[in-house]
Amino acid sequence: MIYGYIRVSTVKQASEGNSLEGQKKLLLENGVKEENIYKDIYTGTKSDRPSFNELINKLEQGDTLVVTKLDRFARSMIEGSKIVNELIDKGIRVNVLNIGVMDDTPSSKLIRNIFFSFAEFERDMIVERTREGKAIAKTKEGFKEGRPKSYTNKQLDHALSMLSING
Repeated sequence: MIYGYIRVSTVKQASEGNSLEGQKKLLLENGVKEENIYKDIYTGTKSDRPSFNELINKLEQGDTLVVTKLDRFARSMIEGSKIVNELIDKGIRVNVLNIGVMDDTPSSKLIRNIFFSFAEFERDMIVERTREGKAIAKTKEGFKEGRPKSYTNKQLDHALSMLSING
Protein backbone atom coordinates (compact mmCIF):
# COMPACT_ATOMS: atom_id res chain seq x y z
CA MET A 1 0.00 0.00 0.00
CA ILE A 2 1.21 3.53 -0.76
CA TYR A 3 0.61 6.17 1.90
CA GLY A 4 1.36 9.86 1.96
CA TYR A 5 2.02 12.36 4.71
CA ILE A 6 1.62 16.13 4.49
CA ARG A 7 2.33 18.65 7.24
CA VAL A 8 2.47 22.36 7.89
CA SER A 9 3.31 24.07 11.16
CA THR A 10 0.54 26.65 11.28
CA VAL A 11 -2.98 27.22 10.00
CA LYS A 12 -1.65 30.16 7.92
CA GLN A 13 0.93 27.90 6.23
CA ALA A 14 -1.85 25.45 5.37
CA SER A 15 -3.04 27.83 2.66
CA GLU A 16 0.18 29.66 1.76
CA GLY A 17 3.74 28.74 0.81
CA ASN A 18 4.29 25.00 1.29
CA SER A 19 0.52 24.49 1.54
CA LEU A 20 -1.30 21.30 2.37
CA GLU A 21 -3.04 21.53 -1.02
CA GLY A 22 0.28 21.86 -2.85
CA GLN A 23 1.76 18.89 -1.00
CA LYS A 24 -1.41 16.85 -1.54
CA LYS A 25 -1.34 17.58 -5.28
CA LEU A 26 2.25 16.30 -5.51
CA LEU A 27 1.38 13.12 -3.62
CA LEU A 28 -1.63 12.46 -5.86
CA GLU A 29 0.54 12.98 -8.95
CA ASN A 30 2.94 10.37 -7.55
CA GLY A 31 0.46 7.57 -7.06
CA VAL A 32 -0.89 8.16 -3.55
CA LYS A 33 -4.67 7.80 -3.30
CA GLU A 34 -6.45 10.63 -1.50
CA GLU A 35 -7.85 8.32 1.18
CA ASN A 36 -4.28 7.24 2.05
CA ILE A 37 -2.99 10.76 2.71
CA TYR A 38 -2.52 11.74 6.34
CA LYS A 39 -2.14 15.38 7.30
CA ASP A 40 -1.16 17.40 10.33
CA ILE A 41 -1.14 21.10 11.10
CA TYR A 42 1.52 20.69 13.73
CA THR A 43 5.09 21.78 14.33
CA GLY A 44 7.80 19.54 12.95
CA THR A 45 9.81 20.02 16.12
CA LYS A 46 7.44 17.63 17.91
CA SER A 47 7.49 13.96 16.98
CA ASP A 48 4.17 13.34 18.71
CA ARG A 49 1.76 14.42 15.95
CA PRO A 50 -1.72 12.83 15.87
CA SER A 51 -2.07 11.87 12.19
CA PHE A 52 1.62 11.05 11.83
CA ASN A 53 1.41 8.66 14.80
CA GLU A 54 -1.68 7.02 13.31
CA LEU A 55 0.09 6.58 9.97
CA ILE A 56 3.30 5.19 11.51
CA ASN A 57 1.26 2.62 13.43
CA LYS A 58 -0.60 1.62 10.25
CA LEU A 59 2.47 1.10 8.04
CA GLU A 60 3.51 -2.48 7.45
CA GLN A 61 6.40 -4.23 5.75
CA GLY A 62 6.19 -3.69 2.00
CA ASP A 63 4.28 -0.39 2.28
CA THR A 64 5.61 2.86 0.85
CA LEU A 65 5.50 6.22 2.60
CA VAL A 66 5.67 9.25 0.32
CA VAL A 67 6.41 12.81 1.49
CA THR A 68 7.19 15.90 -0.56
CA LYS A 69 10.27 16.93 1.43
CA LEU A 70 12.34 15.37 4.18
CA ASP A 71 11.53 18.16 6.65
CA ARG A 72 7.88 17.03 6.67
CA PHE A 73 9.08 14.21 8.98
CA ALA A 74 11.01 16.27 11.48
CA ARG A 75 13.06 19.42 12.01
CA SER A 76 15.97 17.82 13.82
CA MET A 77 18.64 15.57 12.37
CA ILE A 78 18.50 13.09 15.23
CA GLU A 79 14.70 12.72 15.28
CA GLY A 80 14.36 12.61 11.49
CA SER A 81 17.10 10.03 11.05
CA LYS A 82 15.60 7.91 13.79
CA ILE A 83 12.17 7.90 12.12
CA VAL A 84 13.49 7.12 8.63
CA ASN A 85 15.87 4.41 9.92
CA GLU A 86 13.06 2.73 11.88
CA LEU A 87 10.82 2.73 8.82
CA ILE A 88 13.54 1.27 6.60
CA ASP A 89 14.34 -1.37 9.24
CA LYS A 90 10.65 -2.41 9.24
CA GLY A 91 10.79 -2.93 5.47
CA ILE A 92 8.88 0.24 4.65
CA ARG A 93 9.98 2.10 1.55
CA VAL A 94 10.44 5.85 2.12
CA ASN A 95 10.08 8.03 -0.96
CA VAL A 96 10.96 11.69 -0.49
CA LEU A 97 9.87 13.37 -3.71
CA ASN A 98 12.58 16.03 -3.83
CA ILE A 99 15.37 13.50 -3.04
CA GLY A 100 14.28 10.01 -4.06
CA VAL A 101 13.82 6.68 -2.37
CA MET A 102 15.64 6.32 0.94
CA ASP A 103 17.42 3.07 1.65
CA ASP A 104 20.07 1.67 3.95
CA THR A 105 23.07 2.49 1.76
CA PRO A 106 25.83 4.76 3.09
CA SER A 107 25.15 7.41 0.43
CA SER A 108 21.41 7.50 1.25
CA LYS A 109 22.20 7.88 4.97
CA LEU A 110 24.61 10.71 4.20
CA ILE A 111 22.10 12.54 2.00
CA ARG A 112 19.25 12.34 4.52
CA ASN A 113 21.53 13.38 7.39
CA ILE A 114 22.65 16.41 5.40
CA PHE A 115 19.04 17.36 4.59
CA PHE A 116 17.92 16.87 8.19
CA SER A 117 20.87 18.98 9.34
CA PHE A 118 19.76 21.78 7.02
CA ALA A 119 16.17 21.48 8.28
CA GLU A 120 17.40 21.74 11.86
CA PHE A 121 19.62 24.70 10.96
CA GLU A 122 16.70 26.45 9.24
CA ARG A 123 14.49 25.92 12.31
CA ASP A 124 17.23 27.24 14.62
CA MET A 125 17.61 30.34 12.44
CA ILE A 126 13.86 31.01 12.57
CA VAL A 127 13.93 30.77 16.36
CA GLU A 128 16.96 33.08 16.55
CA ARG A 129 15.38 35.71 14.25
CA THR A 130 12.14 35.56 16.23
CA ARG A 131 14.03 36.02 19.49
CA GLU A 132 15.99 38.98 18.06
CA GLY A 133 12.82 40.61 16.70
CA LYS A 134 11.10 40.23 20.04
CA ALA A 135 14.08 41.77 21.87
CA ILE A 136 14.01 44.77 19.52
CA ALA A 137 10.22 45.14 19.89
CA LYS A 138 10.52 45.12 23.70
CA THR A 139 12.71 48.24 23.55
CA LYS A 140 9.96 50.23 21.79
CA GLU A 141 7.45 52.30 23.69
CA GLY A 142 4.03 50.70 24.00
CA PHE A 143 5.28 47.14 23.50
CA LYS A 144 2.77 44.50 24.56
CA GLU A 145 3.49 40.79 24.67
CA GLY A 146 1.30 38.50 22.55
CA ARG A 147 -1.20 39.04 19.82
CA PRO A 148 -3.03 42.36 19.55
CA LYS A 149 -6.60 42.37 20.81
CA SER A 150 -9.29 41.89 18.17
CA TYR A 151 -11.53 44.52 19.77
CA THR A 152 -10.85 47.67 21.74
CA ASN A 153 -12.23 48.10 25.26
CA LYS A 154 -14.61 50.73 23.84
CA GLN A 155 -15.97 48.21 21.29
CA LEU A 156 -16.39 45.54 23.98
CA ASP A 157 -18.21 47.99 26.32
CA HIS A 158 -20.51 48.99 23.46
CA ALA A 159 -21.32 45.34 22.67
CA LEU A 160 -22.07 44.63 26.34
CA SER A 161 -24.31 47.69 26.54
CA MET A 162 -26.20 46.48 23.46
CA LEU A 163 -26.75 43.14 25.17
CA SER A 164 -28.17 44.76 28.29
CA ILE A 165 -30.48 46.98 26.21
CA ASN A 166 -31.78 44.06 24.14
CA GLY A 167 -31.71 41.50 26.94
